[in-house]
Amino acid sequence: MDITTLKECVDELIGTDPASGCDPESMVELERQLARLEAYVCASSAAFDGAGEWSLDGARNASAWLTTRCHLPRSTVRRQVRLGRALRHLPEASRAWMDGAITGAHVEALAEVRRPQTEELLARDEAMLVRQATRLRFEHFTRAVSYWEQRADPDGAEETEAEKRARRDVYLVPSFKNMYLGKMTFDAISGAIVATELERREQELFEADWTRARLLLGRDPRPTELERTPGQRRADAMVEMATRSASTAPGARRPEPLFTVFVGYETLAGRILELAQGQVVSPGSVVPWIDQAWVERAVFEPGGRVDVSSRARFFTGGTRRALEVRDRECTHPYCDAPAQHCQADHIIEYAHDGPTTQDNGRLLCPFHNRLRNKGSPRQDE
Repeated sequence: MDITTLKECVDELIGTDPASGCDPESMVELERQLARLEAYVCASSAAFDGAGEWSLDGARNASAWLTTRCHLPRSTVRRQVRLGRALRHLPEASRAWMDGAITGAHVEALAEVRRPQTEELLARDEAMLVRQATRLRFEHFTRAVSYWEQRADPDGAEETEAEKRARRDVYLVPSFKNMYLGKMTFDAISGAIVATELERREQELFEADWTRARLLLGRDPRPTELERTPGQRRADAMVEMATRSASTAPGARRPEPLFTVFVGYETLAGRILELAQGQVVSPGSVVPWIDQAWVERAVFEPGGRVDVSSRARFFTGGTRRALEVRDRECTHPYCDAPAQHCQADHIIEYAHDGPTTQDNGRLLCPFHNRLRNKGSPRQDE
């Protein structure tokens, strides 16, 4: 099949009504074929780079030629060429991508952990990781890859965490028309501390906006009817955080930073070391925080039950805390809202004599909790 035939097929598809392909099966197939085409484009970009024909137009490299002729961002072109080259060393991932079973994002995650120290083990385990890519949600797949990297090259994983920590940076500077522009870059643990507090303050503002809008409208408001956008609430939350910091009395007790780390018992369950938000971290990244940490014991028992120690802090109720530790996010299959934004829901409704216990509890975000209570036919699938 040549490019002309491909163009004709695409033209034929574009000529159809997009609404005719909006059923679930068609959407899955469209994404699959898009992934296959992206794989072919990346492989061709790498081949074009190696052929050198771009030099005939005076371009310094293939990326410069493609950026100019195709009007693409340089980062997009470099990614295409980089992934095309990576496919030469990842045969299992290459086949799966060409089949549409995985995407370029999966291949990129695998390519990032391939280096001289891991090359041999990656060749051995690539098929296993690709199988994980076809079964897991993407964020869960990247978590599995991070654990594999720590196993394959422990020293390299520690160096990577140190490099991430060294890249921390914050700037906020006055700009045009008396506006301030800025950017924040944090490592996983520092970012979790800042993000947790920022989300908490933003949620307080959201609830206040929601209450005011509901009183004015006499009904539940739509997001567009709230006083502030999410970005504006986050900005106001940061101002509130700075205001509270400035108003702290000298010598006042400094609050402990809040982040949760899950640590697995090596000989029983394998290596587990990640934040409650899901980011995998190395042991060395946790060490600087040990002398200020509160240790909370949570033992996962058969069947998913969690035995939480009586010293649990910052959460009201051991049962609620147990659900957060166990579920960590909304349990609806099409949602990943974090635990702090979820509600504890009875599996067997309380009105139907469902007990308020871990075994009969689960986390659901407000949207899916309301959906369940409305009797959505797919809620419990």
